[in-house]
Amino acid sequence: MNESKMNRGLKNRHLQLISLGGVIGSGYFLGTGYVLEQAGPAAILAYLLGGLIVLCVMLCLAELAVEKPISGSFVNYARDNISPTWACGVGWAYWLTWVSYVPSEMIAAGIIMENFLPQISQLWWAVLFGLIVTAVNLFHVDKFGESEFWLSLIKIVALVAFSIVAGLICLGLIGDQGYIGSLVLLGSGGFAPNGYWAIVMTMVIILVNFQGTEIIGLAAGECERPEKSIPIAVRNVTWRIIALYIIPITLLISILPWDKATLEESVFAAAMAEYGLNGFAALFAMVILTAAISCSNSGLYGAARALYALGKMDMAPKSLSHISRKGMPSHAIVLSICTCWLVILLYAFNPDSALYTYLLAVSGFTGAIAWISICWSQLRRRRALEAAGEVEKLAYKMPLFPYVTYFGIWAQVFCLAVMAFTPDLREALYAGVPMLLLPMAWYRLRARLRARRAAMAR
Repeated sequence: MNESKMNRGLKNRHLQLISLGGVIGSGYFLGTGYVLEQAGPAAILAYLLGGLIVLCVMLCLAELAVEKPISGSFVNYARDNISPTWACGVGWAYWLTWVSYVPSEMIAAGIIMENFLPQISQLWWAVLFGLIVTAVNLFHVDKFGESEFWLSLIKIVALVAFSIVAGLICLGLIGDQGYIGSLVLLGSGGFAPNGYWAIVMTMVIILVNFQGTEIIGLAAGECERPEKSIPIAVRNVTWRIIALYIIPITLLISILPWDKATLEESVFAAAMAEYGLNGFAALFAMVILTAAISCSNSGLYGAARALYALGKMDMAPKSLSHISRKGMPSHAIVLSICTCWLVILLYAFNPDSALYTYLLAVSGFTGAIAWISICWSQLRRRRALEAAGEVEKLAYKMPLFPYVTYFGIWAQVFCLAVMAFTPDLREALYAGVPMLLLPMAWYRLRARLRARRAAMAR
């Protein structure tokens, strides 16, 4: 199928909010407690470093996607600029990550709803929300974009509202505690109570939270006027992500002592409850529900487009590159949906399944590999254009090349090295490395068998 048959129904506002939807999931609202628990107030620096890495990766992606706006982008870029073998490994690892992560968001949504209606099992809630996400992804792509726009907007409004209320609490305009200043922020052991190495440790986890920004590239083949909308989306999304993480978390640590942060409840809700704002705290439970559905929505979208790219490049069954009359990769979408449902089914029979836990743990590794691949592809492509004297043909050129690219690559390589030497994170490598290497080995073996058959036929 020709790429021109993909439906370019996504508007610029859709593109920006789709990427935000993949980043601000339930893990952000529920899992921030782990980051604060490990690093204390110094977690702010970890989020800043994570945001800087995101900026580098997105600038690389913008240059590639404007030059060649195709669906399943970074898988194609890896094939063209690195090697087909590497592209096969990255594409399949990325797809496996999302089809295992999306069900976890559905299960998280079920846990939230079970708190409101305990007579209904969380599994049934997960099934219901899974059906909603399934239906949305089977619609025309502009309907998907519109639904994701509004779901993501709810999360953004909630975080802005939290920031305003938390700021008023700090100033003593809400509550009877008076002006807080840095009393809470530095009152439980200082800025880095567990040492500055904890910043590095939590930065690895934070990069997992930032995953989803690359969906902008996967959507490039379905957006209007990609040469204009993609650079704008990259710039705006990057700065908005930094603002929606850094500002709310800075204010959060300023009103909630870091040693009260836990994984048992949303730290945002706990902070509101700490000052008697129980109604606002309950509202955040519904925001987490919206976040879970939104993240699942954009994650399933990204998984299907990556699988479509693999099918189109003969790294998966050719039928997966089929484009429907609506201009959507329908076979790739259906297979991704069915795999997600299979994971939910496995969870229903065994909630403590080791396979399920392993697939979730690997998201940090495969996400970093995908981002490294984007930066590496941009580096190789720019060098090739420089050698041919054709750099001026680029409609969008990344600033500060090659320093931005090198920082994006080596900062993430460093994160992977930290994972290798950290017992709590090492299991992600044990699961992730085979997910990357096995498809690569399969691709090489198949290529050799094909070459041998061709030789025998002659």
